[in-house]
Amino acid sequence: MVWVRGSGPHWTGLEITIMDHSAHDTAAAHDHAAHQTHAGHAGHQGGGVTWGAAAKATLHCLTGCAIGEILGMVIGTALVWGNVQTMVLAVTLAFVFGYSFTLFAVRKAGLDWKSAIKVALAADTVSIAVMELVDNGIIALTPGAMDAHLSDALFWTALLGGFAVAFVITTPVNKWMIGRGKGHAVVHAYH
Repeated sequence: MVWVRGSGPHWTGLEITIMDHSAHDTAAAHDHAAHQTHAGHAGHQGGGVTWGAAAKATLHCLTGCAIGEILGMVIGTALVWGNVQTMVLAVTLAFVFGYSFTLFAVRKAGLDWKSAIKVALAADTVSIAVMELVDNGIIALTPGAMDAHLSDALFWTALLGGFAVAFVITTPVNKWMIGRGKGHAVVHAYH
């Protein structure tokens, strides 16, 4: 298991400790629950991760992605950009907003900017990438959705439907990652 901790109230760096549990004596009482972070978000071998914890982490990412992606679509459409430019802006803003939610949360917990950026990248990159790939794939494959305007029901149906499918697909990915102490599990050490 990997534990990440900093030094002092305003972290100047990260210290990573790798714990080898195979060396524990069977006679020694070892409380595995004590090593779980934030309400069971990350267990020893993944068994302690609940679907609720994975869904909460996915919803966290989905919120940032949705804000960024909708804002990008609105800006691109308002500026009469082409589909490719609008989608690039939307995906870029999805990552920016997705990372910013985590970034500001860990900054509030006392991490310096450099450490907070590292945590945000480690926590959210895979989740946001899967979410954006699925959501934008659905939009691209929905006939007429790429050419629909903000006032068209097809635009919103494809976008929101893509988010719903992305949530369903990304939740198991987050559960697997959190269970291995990766992804969103990294953030919960600072809550």
